[in-house]
Amino acid sequence: MNTKILIVDDDKEIRNLIAIYLENEGFQIQKAEDALEALKQLKAHEFDLVILDVMMPKMDGLEACMKIREERQMPIIMLSAKSEDMDKIHGLASGADDYMTKPFNPLELVARVKSQLRRYKKYNTEADFDKSIIEIGNLSINTDTRQVQVADKDIRLTPKEFDILELLARNKGVVMSVSNIYEAVWKEDFFKSDNTVMVHITKLREKIEEDPKHPIYIKTVWGVGYKI
Repeated sequence: MNTKILIVDDDKEIRNLIAIYLENEGFQIQKAEDALEALKQLKAHEFDLVILDVMMPKMDGLEACMKIREERQMPIIMLSAKSEDMDKIHGLASGADDYMTKPFNPLELVARVKSQLRRYKKYNTEADFDKSIIEIGNLSINTDTRQVQVADKDIRLTPKEFDILELLARNKGVVMSVSNIYEAVWKEDFFKSDNTVMVHITKLREKIEEDPKHPIYIKTVWGVGYKI
């Protein structure tokens, strides 16, 4: 088995504990003691899954998860000492696929790693890795030419509308918060009262949805954000 997993945690004992259990299952393991080191390793190497702690110095796991999601789609499992529902929601909204609370059972973590890898491999065939074409139902997005079609009909989008659509499509199934979308597309800090993203989502729906009031592509997850 050549599956490579990156473990990111500022606690050396936790990193080593997780590594032992996963290596016993035949996984190849790399470790990083903080998010900045993890991002460097992700630029230099390909990984099949990331285990990411939330509370870390320099950059927390939520911000790191969003940065990873800008370029990578592999499963991310977040670890946190916080067990409140909103903490889990924030973790999943930042792009994580699963969330475990510390202290955790290492055997359960191994089971979740295997589950995420199975799911990822099942739904990501070789065709999904054609970076220039993203197809979801009758929606087709060409990221090279920045052309969008719905049922073979050309759809004209503004640059920002296209960027939002591409971001959501590349993170299919992941709930993206309004602040995540704004900061990824506009490259600026988000202000709570700003309704820019909502306005652009509304215009996007008017262009790509048959019935914008009952969208089939861009779904609202109330209180959290949007997803495809």
